[in-house]
Amino acid sequence: MKNRELLRSRVTSPLCLMLLLAEILVLLCKILYYICESVYKLFALKRKSVAGEIVLVTGAGHGIGKELAIGYALLGAIVICWDINEETNEQTRNEIRKMGKNSVYAYRCDITNREEVSKVAEKVKKEVGDVTILINNAGVGIVKTLLNYSNDEITRKINTNLTAHYWTLRAFLPNMIEKNHGHVVAVSSLLAIVTSMYMTVYSPTKSAVRALMESLDEELRLSSKGKSLIKFTTVFPTVVFNGMFRKPNMRFPSLANPLLPKEAASLIIDAQRRNCRERGIPSHLLPLITTLRNLPDKAQECVKDFVDMSIEPDN
Repeated sequence: MKNRELLRSRVTSPLCLMLLLAEILVLLCKILYYICESVYKLFALKRKSVAGEIVLVTGAGHGIGKELAIGYALLGAIVICWDINEETNEQTRNEIRKMGKNSVYAYRCDITNREEVSKVAEKVKKEVGDVTILINNAGVGIVKTLLNYSNDEITRKINTNLTAHYWTLRAFLPNMIEKNHGHVVAVSSLLAIVTSMYMTVYSPTKSAVRALMESLDEELRLSSKGKSLIKFTTVFPTVVFNGMFRKPNMRFPSLANPLLPKEAASLIIDAQRRNCRERGIPSHLLPLITTLRNLPDKAQECVKDFVDMSIEPDN
C-alpha cells in the first residue's frame, strides 16, 4: 500500500507532470510536422524512378496484373510475370516484347503452393536477379453466401488472397532486408473496409492483407531502429472490370464507378512511386469509406441502404 502511494506521488509530482506535458507538446509538434510533410509530398514530391528495378507481378496473365506488368515495362523496369495460367502469362510477356521492351520474363507459378513459390523464386534469382519491387496482386473473387461455398472454394480463396502473400514475402523479402532496398505492394480492396453481402470470405482476406502489411512495416521499422528503407504500399481498388465480379448494382454509380484494369494499374503504380503507405483506387474513396466506418452502426446501415450497392452472386 505504501509502495502504491509512493509511486502515485512520484507520477503526480509537479516535475513529472511538467515533463509529461513537455513530451505531449513535442509529440503534437511532430504530428503537425509530419502532416505538413505528407501534404508536401503528395503535391510537390516527384515520383521515384523504377527504371532498372526488378519488378515481380503475381497474377500477370490478365486484368490489373497484366496492365501492371505493361506499365512497369514501359517505365524501364525489368518485369517478371507470375501466373498459374501459363498461356495467358506468356501472352502478357509477348505483348510487352512487341512494344520493344525485351526485359520481361514469364514463369508459371501456383502462388498458393509454398514449395513451388520457393522453387520458382530461386529460378528467378538465378536467371534474372534479385526482385526489388514485389507486387502481390493475384486474387480470386468467388461471390456466394457463406453456406453456399464449398470447402474447397473457401480454402482456395483464402490461400490465393492471403496465404500466398506469406510465401512470396518469405521468398523475396530477405534479400531486400539484406540490401536495405525494396518495395512491396499489396492489392487489397475497398471491400476490406466496408463490406457487403456475399463478401464473407473475400472481405476478411483483404482485411487481413492490410493488417499483414501494417504489421510488417512496423516490424521492420522497430527491428532496424528506424533505418529500414524498404517501403510498403497497400492499395484499395474499387470494383474493376477484370472478370472477378459482375458489374455492381448501385443507386449512384458515379460514387464508385468501376475502373478499367489499365486505369487501376496506372493509379497503383503512381501510389508505389510516391511511396504511399495506403491509397484508395481512386484516392477519394478511402477517406470517404473510413469516415463512414466511424459512424454509429445504425447510421452506417442507413447509408448503405441509401446507396443500395449490391453484387450479383455466382451460381
